[in-house]
Formats: sequence, structure tokens, C-alpha cells
Amino acid sequence: MGSQQLLLIVVGVVLIGIMIAVGMDMFKDQASSMNRDSISNDLGNFAIQAQKYYRRPTLMGGGGHSFAGLRFIHISKSSVNDNGTFALSPDPAAGSDTYVTITGTGVNTGIDHATPVRVQITVWPDSSLISTLN
Repeated sequence: MGSQQLLLIVVGVVLIGIMIAVGMDMFKDQASSMNRDSISNDLGNFAIQAQKYYRRPTLMGGGGHSFAGLRFIHISKSSVNDNGTFALSPDPAAGSDTYVTITGTGVNTGIDHATPVRVQITVWPDSSLISTLN
């Protein structure tokens, strides 16, 4: 085998190694993005439930036009699912008649590749705002 053939084999092995490394990095980024989207979807559903609690009269187990007293159990049976862990800040919502904040922490690493995906939603009686924290 000539030196030119050996050089081609070495270059081929190096290129394959680079392609594998790039592919793995792209897969990690896609997994984080999908996890972030799933958490955002869950948070949107939780926001709707929180707004329903806000509008429901206190005699029917709601907030009576207040988020005060809202607990996570009022908006979902569980604070954990396949996408991550969710928390109301604070739980129960204390003293805030106008808004409540729900944070979702994912199962994949986030933008910084060190800590988990984190998405937060602020819910008002008539709207909500989703923010990506990581």
C-alpha cells in the first residue's frame, strides 16, 4: 500500500470522526429544543387552568377573580410529567390578585449545555407571557 493510499485512509477516518461529532451535537440541540417546546406547551395548558381558577367563584372552589390561594393541584394532578417538573411560585400563590408565575424545568440540558432547560410563564387573568430562561 502506497503512502498516498494511507493518507487517503487517514483523511477519511478523520472526516468520519468530525461528522459523527457534529451529528451528536446537532442531536443534543434538537433534543433540548423539543423539550423546551414540550414544556412551553404544558405551561400554556397550565395557564389556561390557572385562568379558569381565577374566573371560578370561591363557592365553586375557584379564586373569585383572584390568584391568591391558587395551588398547583388546582391546575394539574401532578407537577411532574415526561417533559419535566413544574412549580408555581410561590405555592400557594400568596397575595397576588393580578398574576401568577409557573416555571417548568426540563429533562434535557439547556442552551448553556450545563443546566436543564427552564421555561417560565407569567399568567394574568386575560393573557400570558412565556419566557425561556435556559
